[in-house]
Amino acid sequence: MSWKERLRALRARTEERFPVVTELTGRLLSTNLLDGATRLASQAFLASVPLLFAVAAFAPQGMRDQLRDSLRAVFGLTGQADAQLQQVLGSSAGKSLRETTGVIGLLMALISATSFSRAMARVCERAWQLPKSRTRIAAWRWFAWLLALLLVVFMEGPIREGFGAGLWVGVPLSFLLGVGVWLWTQHLFLAGRISWWALLPGAVLSAIATTVLSLSAALYMPAALNRALHEYGSLGLVLTLLSWLIVICAAVTFAVTIGAVLAQEPPLNRLLTTDRRTP
Repeated sequence: MSWKERLRALRARTEERFPVVTELTGRLLSTNLLDGATRLASQAFLASVPLLFAVAAFAPQGMRDQLRDSLRAVFGLTGQADAQLQQVLGSSAGKSLRETTGVIGLLMALISATSFSRAMARVCERAWQLPKSRTRIAAWRWFAWLLALLLVVFMEGPIREGFGAGLWVGVPLSFLLGVGVWLWTQHLFLAGRISWWALLPGAVLSAIATTVLSLSAALYMPAALNRALHEYGSLGLVLTLLSWLIVICAAVTFAVTIGAVLAQEPPLNRLLTTDRRTP
């Protein structure tokens, strides 16, 4: 028997014993996940830049300091990268940015940032193979998710540090927060069409992925950002951040999709309710 025949026989036995493997492979290959993850990352970047400047322009100094501390904790920023962040969120930048941006600019930044929410909604709907929600149902969810995400980013620094207790408390807290965020994210964008229990596998996998990547970011990103700034200037900073966002968004996209398949296939489907409701 050739190695190809042995491989086919092994695959057939695996699929017969674990039917979830067939569905999982088909779902991962048919939904073009990498393309969706890349679009999600680009929308995340395009949303984060105007929102960062909006916070710098209109938020009180205390909130800007909190955001700067959280971004430092997440990315471990040092050197030139930290100086760039300080330049944007520092007290001297607020007045000039406020004069340049204006209230209209703030509203436009928030509206344009909903493209990130829409991309995330499409990821959730494709993972569960559901049609799009009607606009009148979905629109308020885009803004609600953005505001909740901003709140999570603001609190990431204290949570990561375990509110002063250290990483041994902060990492489990970050994981539990991640489970809650991704559980609520799926429920919100699927408009309640899937039960909470069925969404749990995707939420746990997404929380594991984001927690691991967040910890590794503090090790990798400081040197990568400073090197990119030194060699290529602001363009290098953009490319490095976008590359990292693609990794994060790909991990979340795959995690949500794998979680949806696991919840719909044996043996978890016997334990979890996956009934679909019309929005």
